[in-house]
Amino acid sequence: MRVVVVGAGIVGASCALAAARAGCEVVVLDRGQVGAGTTSRGEGNVLVSDKEPGPELDLALVSRTVWGRWAEELGADALEFEPKGGVVVATAAEALTPLGELVAGQEAAGVVAHAAGPDDLRGLEPHLAPDLPGGYHYPQDAQVQPVLAAATILAAAVRLGARHRPATEVVGARRSTDGALQAVLCADGSEVAADAVVNAAGTWGGQVGERLGAPVPVLPRKGYVLVTQPVPALVHHKVYSADYVANVAASTEGLETSCVVESTRGGTILIGASRERVGFDPAMEPSTVALLAAQAVRLFPVLERVQLMRVYRGFRPYCPDHLPVVGPDPRVPGVLHACGHEGAGVGLAPATGELVAAHLTGADPVATLGIDPRPFLPDRLLTGAGDATRTEDLT
Repeated sequence: MRVVVVGAGIVGASCALAAARAGCEVVVLDRGQVGAGTTSRGEGNVLVSDKEPGPELDLALVSRTVWGRWAEELGADALEFEPKGGVVVATAAEALTPLGELVAGQEAAGVVAHAAGPDDLRGLEPHLAPDLPGGYHYPQDAQVQPVLAAATILAAAVRLGARHRPATEVVGARRSTDGALQAVLCADGSEVAADAVVNAAGTWGGQVGERLGAPVPVLPRKGYVLVTQPVPALVHHKVYSADYVANVAASTEGLETSCVVESTRGGTILIGASRERVGFDPAMEPSTVALLAAQAVRLFPVLERVQLMRVYRGFRPYCPDHLPVVGPDPRVPGVLHACGHEGAGVGLAPATGELVAAHLTGADPVATLGIDPRPFLPDRLLTGAGDATRTEDLT
């Protein structure tokens, strides 16, 4: 089967590797370079701690297993894979009860979590504020360097015969008189023969889907990441406040912030996270930066003395029901979607690729992956999809 993957970010690279391993003839097209879109604007989180029980957590647990396997097969250093674990803290005593209820549901789904009182928190993170009432330690949480990981995964696909064409924008598709997909059309006038095309265009998945005749409501949700100067190891895990989980699941259009702090292998500290629906408006808001910095200092007072080096921002691919859209489009033969992962694309990419490969080859994902594909199918989003996508593009 000839498969074109549109998008060379972390999800597209994962789809390419899974399809190549399944025996498909794969071509990856991207209007830019590897990981240059949303992938380059993320922190590289591989998390199970921030997901409520349900389909997304199921996908995350499978992905976490695959990330561990890839670290062995492709090299942990090649991915900058760090199984550092996560620490979720309550900033007020009344937050401990709902946090404990969330953990109970997660544990029933297969997540490992350990309760941490104030002394335990200081043992895990000595520089945390001393007045925090408690939280939980999640040893399964991990981190990769997202662009490096995408490049490494795509290179593995290329070694299996996949081809990669950067700086190639997809503008449409050519079909036979009976509607069968024949080729993907590119902006430079070229065509790439295809029996199937995978829309892995991330935040721009709605636009690419529309060009392929299969629009889906993938919307942009802007976020910031603050980067400090390199410092001696001050933060050992991914640490975030308990309200982060609620903000991830929220659908409001206004600005939402919750504290997320973690270190990188290079010694810098990354600070997030903000979410707001403002279309593709890239404007920098100093007040948002100040708020994120203040929240980080609330968790780690020592950061007040650390210099902020830079700020970057990007757009998460957001679906209205907070689940990615993965699977064949029922309206257009040969079109599959693999986008809309919001801020969880890195963590969910491996299982997404495996799920796409199962759809391409006709394998049963329940039997092979333990994943029910139905919650992710595009069917659930099709009512008004085109209108939603175009409206957000004009915001």
